[in-house]
Amino acid sequence: MRSAVLGPVLATVFGLGATKPTATTPEPPRKRASLPTVTVSGNAFWQGGTRFYVRGIDYQPGGSSRMQDPLADTVVCKRDIAEFKKLGVNTIRVYITDNSASHDECMQALADAGIYVILDANNPLYSLNRLDPAPSYNAKYLQSVFATIDNFVKYDNTLAFFSGNEVVNDNVKSTLAARYVKAVTRDMRQYIRSRGYRPVPVGYSAADVAQNRMQLAHYMNCGTDDERSDFFAFNDYSWCNTDFEVSGWDQKVKNFTGYGIAIFLSEYGCNTHRDGRDFNEVAALMSDKMTAVYSGGLMYEYALEENGYGIVKIPSPRASEVQELDGFAKLRAALAANPAPAGSGGFASTTNAVPCPTRDADWLVDGKLLPALPEGAKKFMSNGAGTGPGLKGEGSQKAGDGTSPGDASPGSGSVAAKPSGSGGGDENVGSVDRAPVVVAGLVAALTLAGPLLV
Repeated sequence: MRSAVLGPVLATVFGLGATKPTATTPEPPRKRASLPTVTVSGNAFWQGGTRFYVRGIDYQPGGSSRMQDPLADTVVCKRDIAEFKKLGVNTIRVYITDNSASHDECMQALADAGIYVILDANNPLYSLNRLDPAPSYNAKYLQSVFATIDNFVKYDNTLAFFSGNEVVNDNVKSTLAARYVKAVTRDMRQYIRSRGYRPVPVGYSAADVAQNRMQLAHYMNCGTDDERSDFFAFNDYSWCNTDFEVSGWDQKVKNFTGYGIAIFLSEYGCNTHRDGRDFNEVAALMSDKMTAVYSGGLMYEYALEENGYGIVKIPSPRASEVQELDGFAKLRAALAANPAPAGSGGFASTTNAVPCPTRDADWLVDGKLLPALPEGAKKFMSNGAGTGPGLKGEGSQKAGDGTSPGDASPGSGSVAAKPSGSGGGDENVGSVDRAPVVVAGLVAALTLAGPLLV
């Protein structure tokens, strides 16, 4: 995960005592400066008035089988942050976190390094069942999802939340789970607004499946504003030491032109040449061939696991050092040679919904209605989620009760008024910034002044 090419972040400042102990008293510690929050406006991400591109890496040492939270272990995270800084990333994605643990030290260390975090709100214990989603969409599951939001929304370098990862795959039956993924996205956005939190964007990470990628993308951006995602991300392994046209990326840019919300790659990197990847796709992602539509991406992945994608080898879970593999130097060189472009990158200043896809042989969802919020989860909107179950809970897929009572009416995820006393912070608005004209003006001014690159 790369350290930002932002200005340096201030560390905690402590007053120095005088040489004679009775001369002065120490200055009280000051709060460390934090990174500016990232928002969405139009079809792009913004750090203040500067266009923000995700230039990052996927981070889950030990893989999903170990069920470990790397942001709850300061030995692990600080070891790896040093490597992220060498790489020059500005964002990491973390797939599994413990919503009952404290993440203060690691999140602050990441902020000090100029690094943002995108978090998956699910984990193997608390997630949707892609082939039987209705029973798994229940109050116990949503309590865990909302507790993860509570745990991380307070950090300014929390960039976004994923409502799901590859729930829909190449099994056509799994497309029926899209209704529930979209409902969870709606619920997460509603929870953020109901609790008065700052507008952290919420979206979905889709599998690299050609037969339903565009249907799923359109589905996540159709319907009423409360039902639409703030962004759409997908995993793409089609660039294999090739070029923009041969990889088919040129066609994907055309397909997503005018899509209406921000998109980025939640995973990229060839899956057939794992030991010899050149990462030339970074040059394409940061070029004007793509910036009008894409907002960067996350390389899969940091730690070498059994699948062979990693660029560092970790000898033991809490080892003090890692071994940098050949891919580490290649990704580092690609990021250094292709900085984020200045200016607005040709972004679209307004958002727009798209028509919902129609049912066909590859897409089994029929209609636009989403499952209603489970009755047992409604209390969380006003009372909060409470303590999260963490990674040692009993799980939620077979909870057996608290499921959706049926379909909801469009607009059911709207928030009518700002809550009082929720401890939220920013004004209670949706995650998408609805002032693109102002942002565009800021971008123009900053471009003339030579803005810092993200």
